[in-house]
Amino acid sequence: MDLELNFEKRYRLIREIIETLVLTVLMFLIIQMAIQNFNIDGMSMEPTLHNGELMIVDKWSYAFHAPARGDIIVFVAPPNPSQDYVKRVIGLPGDVISIQNTTISINGKVLREPYIAPENQGNPYSSFVDRVIPANTFFVLGDNRNGSSDSRAWGCVPRGNIIGRGALIYWPFGQNNLGLLPSATSTFENLPAPPTHLPADASTCPVQNGVPASAPVALQSQSQGGIQTGLLLIAPSISVASRRRPTAKAKV
Repeated sequence: MDLELNFEKRYRLIREIIETLVLTVLMFLIIQMAIQNFNIDGMSMEPTLHNGELMIVDKWSYAFHAPARGDIIVFVAPPNPSQDYVKRVIGLPGDVISIQNTTISINGKVLREPYIAPENQGNPYSSFVDRVIPANTFFVLGDNRNGSSDSRAWGCVPRGNIIGRGALIYWPFGQNNLGLLPSATSTFENLPAPPTHLPADASTCPVQNGVPASAPVALQSQSQGGIQTGLLLIAPSISVASRRRPTAKAKV
C-alpha cells in the first residue's frame, strides 16, 4: 500500500512539474509574439523619442485593425530591408499629400502638428504637390523633420513591412520618459476624406527598395539572445513581426 501511495505522489508531482513547464513555455511564446522591446538609437523622432530610451512595441494590434494616422510604428525599412525604422504614420492609403517647405497638407487641409518642436521644423528634401498614397501603403515621417530619413526620401511603406506599434517607453526614468506614448489622433481627426477625383497633376508615392537613406535614427531590439541587425519602420504587419527574431536591430 505504501509503495502505491508513494508511486501516486511521485506521478502527481512529475505531472504537475511537466504541466507547469508547458504553461511557462506557452506563456513565454505568447509574450514573444505579442510584444518586443527596442532600444532607441538616434534623434530622428525627437522630442517624442530620445536616444537611449527603451520602448515596448505592440506586435498584435495591427492584426485586428489598420494603422491610424499619428501612430508611431516600427517597420522593415524599404531603403535597407536588413534594418528596422521607427516613424510616425502621417498618411493613409488613398490620401493625397502635399509638402511645401515645412507645411504638410492632407487631402487639401494643412496639418497642425503639436508634437513637432520648433527647432526640429525643417525639410531637407524637395517639396511636392498632390502625391497619392497607394493601397496598402503608408506615408511616414520622423518628428525631427530636420534629421529624418523617411517617406520624403524613399517613398511609402508597405503594410507588410510593419512590425508593430510603439506602445510605451519604460527606461530610463526621468522627465523625458513619457511612459505610455501619447495619442496624436486629435491632430488628424478633422481631416477630410480622400478625394473621389484626383487632381490632374497628381503623382503616386513611390514604393521601392534600394534607395539610400540619409540621417536615420537607429533602434536596437533587446533580448536575451543578444543584438542583431534587422528592423526598420515602414508599414504595419503582424506577419513580418512574427517572422523576425526579437533580437533584430532597427533604425529610426
